[in-house]
Amino acid sequence: MKSPSDFGWAFLSLSASLSRCRLLTNIQNKFSIFTIMNDEQLLRYSRHILLDEIGIEGQEKLLASHVLIIGAGGLGSPVALYLASAGVGRITVVDHDRVDATNLQRQIAHTMARIGAFKVDSVVQAIAALNPDVQVVPIRLQADAMLLNQLVHQADLVLDCSDNFATRHAINQACFDHRKPLVSGAAIRFDGQVTVYDSRCPDSPCYACIFPESDSPDETQCASLGVFAPLVGIVGTVQAAEALKLLCGIGQSLTGQLLMLDGRAMQWQPMKLSKNAACSICGTLGGKT
Repeated sequence: MKSPSDFGWAFLSLSASLSRCRLLTNIQNKFSIFTIMNDEQLLRYSRHILLDEIGIEGQEKLLASHVLIIGAGGLGSPVALYLASAGVGRITVVDHDRVDATNLQRQIAHTMARIGAFKVDSVVQAIAALNPDVQVVPIRLQADAMLLNQLVHQADLVLDCSDNFATRHAINQACFDHRKPLVSGAAIRFDGQVTVYDSRCPDSPCYACIFPESDSPDETQCASLGVFAPLVGIVGTVQAAEALKLLCGIGQSLTGQLLMLDGRAMQWQPMKLSKNAACSICGTLGGKT
């Protein structure tokens, strides 16, 4: 004889099945177009698909996209997880570092069990547990000019989640050379910033316009200055949002605008960015065009 709890579980299972069927029916009624997505994908991405700005067409763009993430630490963790959960079809992650116990305070893609592993391999495991349909390519190397020139060319969009100026300038150069949009984020102590550099737009500044290589300050690392744990999550999540908007072709990007976050007051301050005519990378006076 079945217990009341057995009937309860059966009812919950039936309710879940009916809910899935209703959701699929709603999607099919709203979008009477052919899609390459199967029923499981339609359910997984249903909350995106139901958004008028994204829909089936936008979600299919994400599934067909290839993004390049430089850095698998505090910023790279939320960026990778959100892009994977959103259905970006292929993600290449570059980082030469290994997971350390001190990373776990803020780098949410990693776990105690993966201490000592390469961060990119840890990200592969994290994404596989979240969305196994996403193809993740781990690159266990430091991002230098030669490697970036090869990888940026293959990607649709690049996210700078690195933590040093030399790498940021190399990423900027490669993105400008290959005309790829660059979503840049930074976080230290309680301060964060996010922007988009899009060399496809004639009026867009590049990273070197704002932070000239000749004026690069001394490196400031988390190990010496510290970083507020949720700050990298906030900044990384905004980076992921900007990337998804660009890939889908929706909304207005942060191109030409720097968002600065004061984590102590939890206030965002926008700042308009202008192209520097004398920029060594993109300027009309001395740079490459």
